[in-house]
Amino acid sequence: MSNSLVIDSPAKLNLSLRVLRKREDGFHEIDSVMVRLPGLCDRLTVTEATVDSFTCDDPGVPGDASNLVLRAVAAYRSFSDSGVKFAIHLSKSIPHGAGLGGGSSDAAATLTALDHFSATPQGTARLMEIAAALGSDIPFFLGSPVARATGRGEIIEAAPALPNLPVLLLKPSFGVPTPDAYGRWKKAKELHSVPYGPQVFPWGELVNDLERPVFWKHLFLAEMKVWLLGRPEVAGALMSGSGSTMFALLRDLQSADSVIEAARRELDPTLWAWQGAI
Repeated sequence: MSNSLVIDSPAKLNLSLRVLRKREDGFHEIDSVMVRLPGLCDRLTVTEATVDSFTCDDPGVPGDASNLVLRAVAAYRSFSDSGVKFAIHLSKSIPHGAGLGGGSSDAAATLTALDHFSATPQGTARLMEIAAALGSDIPFFLGSPVARATGRGEIIEAAPALPNLPVLLLKPSFGVPTPDAYGRWKKAKELHSVPYGPQVFPWGELVNDLERPVFWKHLFLAEMKVWLLGRPEVAGALMSGSGSTMFALLRDLQSADSVIEAARRELDPTLWAWQGAI
C-alpha cells in the first residue's frame, strides 16, 4: 500500500493589520497580529505515487502552475534531491478571496507533508525560508498559532496566547484580490459613518488599514461592518486581511445562529457563515 499522509491546513484571521509603507521591492511593509482558526481547515491528502498529480474538490481552484500547492512542491524540490512523486488531493472548506489565508495555509501544509516523506528533512527553519520565498503569509502557518508578522509578512514572531474568543465569520459571494486591496491603499478615502479606528480589548486591538481601500470599492463590506457593530451580541467586528470576510467577536457563541439568520435576512441571503472560537 502506498504511503499516505492527511494534513489539515487551518484558516487565519488578522486581528490587526497596519500598512506602514510601500517598499522599494513593490511589497508593502506591514505589522499584523494573526491567529489560526483550527476549526476551519482545508484538508490535503498526500500519497506517494509513480507520477505527480493534483486534484481538488472545488472546481474554482486552478490546477496549473499558479496553484500554491503545486508551487510549494516545486519550491521544496529545489531544495531536495528526492525523486519521490506524489498524488495530492485538496479538499476545500476555506473560501477563495476571503482574506482567510486558505491558499497560503495549503502551501505550508504541502511543505510540511513533503518534508515528512523526505529521507533528508529540511526542518522548520529551512521550511520557513522556502515559505517566505513563496508568499508573505505562508511562514505564519509553520510557526506559532498566534504571531506578529512584520516586514512584508514573512518575519514571524510568536505572540501571547489569546483567551477563548467566540467568533463569527460572514462572507459575501464575491472575493477581493489581495493585490487590488494593497494597490488602492495609499489613495483610498474613508467613508463617512464607517468606524475605522482601533477597537481596544484587554488582550489587544482590532484594526485593519486595508478596510479603507476595500470599503471604498466594495460598499457592501462597509455596510456589513456597521451592521455587525450595531448588534448587541457583537463585541467587535473587522475585515480579515484584504477581505472579503468580515468577522465578529461575539459576547456569547450561543448567539451566533441568531446573528447569521438576521444577517441573511437583512443583508444578503447567500452569505457564507462559520462560527467557532479562536
